[in-house]
Amino acid sequence: MKKTVRDVDVDNKRVIVRCDFNVPLNDAGEITDDTRIVGALPTVEYLLEHGSAVVLLSHLGRPKGEPNPKYSLKPVAAALAERLRRDVWFKSVPTVVDDEIRAKAVSLKSGEVMLLENTRFRKEETDNDETFAGELASLADIFVNDAFGSAHRAHASTVGIARRLPAVSGFLIEKEIRFLGGALENPARPFVAILGGAKVADKIKVIESLLAKADTLLIGGGMAYTFLKSKGYGIGTSIVDENGVGLARSLLEKADRKGVELLLPVDVKAGRDFSNDTESACYGCDAIPPDRMGMDIGPGTTVRFVEKIKLAGTVFWNGPMGVFEMPNFAAGTKAVAEALAESKCVSVIGGGDSAAAAEQFGLAEKMSHVSTGGGASLEFMEGRILPGIAVLEDKEDKTE
Repeated sequence: MKKTVRDVDVDNKRVIVRCDFNVPLNDAGEITDDTRIVGALPTVEYLLEHGSAVVLLSHLGRPKGEPNPKYSLKPVAAALAERLRRDVWFKSVPTVVDDEIRAKAVSLKSGEVMLLENTRFRKEETDNDETFAGELASLADIFVNDAFGSAHRAHASTVGIARRLPAVSGFLIEKEIRFLGGALENPARPFVAILGGAKVADKIKVIESLLAKADTLLIGGGMAYTFLKSKGYGIGTSIVDENGVGLARSLLEKADRKGVELLLPVDVKAGRDFSNDTESACYGCDAIPPDRMGMDIGPGTTVRFVEKIKLAGTVFWNGPMGVFEMPNFAAGTKAVAEALAESKCVSVIGGGDSAAAAEQFGLAEKMSHVSTGGGASLEFMEGRILPGIAVLEDKEDKTE
């Protein structure tokens, strides 16, 4: 177990917190979804209530190591000030840290907050450069990592800084570890995993990991057509990962050997073109016309998947069942989300498009946990070490 902010004395200390403020912005530079900002508040508010002076840092988008006003964190500072109901000092500095920033950090008093500019304005960030990590570490006494979505990256603001200061997790990372770790190590059974997305190769490691832990795997979304093709079905013009057909076949064989129930769609809703208004109909998976592409799971598949969810003790979901962004092909994904919201199971949503779908349908708050990191949650479920978490201090083992 990793130490959290509860395990260190933060009173009258300068605490630098790595948050995930990688929020979506519209063309006017306005935040369109502040979920990640809201997710950081419990840790920030705890520190302020316990006498800390707080320095916040994050990346935003991909400015490719150069200052770019399009990716400035200025809108985040304004949103934070509104949420925290206090001033958040911010100045856009191309180098992220300079003499003025250092002076401000040193003078910061308990209960005050400042936000640094986008860490990816410096190419040294993604290089995990020691000098840049040292510049960040010089601003505070304690480091708190609460950016789970970046925990699988060994960057200066996640790993480099943690090697220079006492380093603990925030409440968001603590929650991620509790729910994702619980799903891996001691799930309430039956344990059902639902996987979508396009490429089998992208998720082969997590599928292999889940085959050792889950009772049932439900495969939907674009990935399902690669599995169907591996079984010899005609899939029309549906998306297919040609390099993954052999992988899909081997995974089906492995599931059979392990006695894991792996369910593929029995029917799909297919359209002539990739558009919401295309001519569409439902077909059995053995009867998809050559000129149609699968865009959603069909009603028969939906019933089967929902029945499995209703009986589950734990469900891990990563990847939509279809093109849920298009209303005419959102039914399967919505049904899965609704079943999870109504279920008494422990429901863990693995970030990315699944989290976006839960939000779109207004069901995110009814899930046990919606992960803030799609890539990080998948790597965690694969059993891989996340460098941004591994570097944090461990709690003492009181059983020794």
